[in-house]
Amino acid sequence: MSEILLVLSAGAVAGALNAAGGGGTFVALPALVAAGQSPVTANATSTVALVPGAVAGAWVYRRELAPVGAASTRALTTASAAGGVLGAALLLALPSESFDAAVPWLLALATVLLAFGRPLSGALSAAYGGRAGLGPRAVVACQFLLALYGGYFGGAVGIMMLALWSIGLHIDTAAGNPMRVTQVAAVYLGATALFLVASDVLSAPLVLTALLVGAVAGGLGGAHLVRRLPAGLLRGVVLSTAVAMTVLYFLRA
Repeated sequence: MSEILLVLSAGAVAGALNAAGGGGTFVALPALVAAGQSPVTANATSTVALVPGAVAGAWVYRRELAPVGAASTRALTTASAAGGVLGAALLLALPSESFDAAVPWLLALATVLLAFGRPLSGALSAAYGGRAGLGPRAVVACQFLLALYGGYFGGAVGIMMLALWSIGLHIDTAAGNPMRVTQVAAVYLGATALFLVASDVLSAPLVLTALLVGAVAGGLGGAHLVRRLPAGLLRGVVLSTAVAMTVLYFLRA
């Protein structure tokens, strides 16, 4: 019961963080590992359980979507879903030891992007603001590569999207956030489609259900709460969690 409550609470926090700005993986993955799952299974379970919360957040933002350059929303979403499927396939096909070894470094990369991604993208966008942005094909191709990473691991993939759009298309991060939530949901949906049939995420239904219920509640609440809380406070919570989890995983390794 204590493990179920831990996972339920982690799901709520993860769903809220994803809706607010990303970082849910930093909470969900360690909680699932603490509940006894292997890192690969925990990563797959985390993705599956966070899908409803991501979709709920996308629903809240549905009237605020803005185009990403000249690329159509349909093409962008297709690339996200396809990349999510392929990334999930890589996670399941590669040896589990390779993922175990990569997790601390993936967390470190995601933490660095959380800490410096937006300032860096803003500086680069300002420096190259006078030049033409990425064409629609380049945007879709880059989106597919980001989705590939998202299906394999997922940490800070939303931040990567915002950074790409800011640098390549000069899109303000606030204006791009609704599309970020929508595209992250597409990545998770694509990966989930494979995880449900090819992984063992259903072998622990109580754990999966607890994380899922918490993520839905957190996703709905987080999408509304982000409009009321200071952006700096939310970012500080996400970054502090990311740093703590990264350090813990390096110590564990």
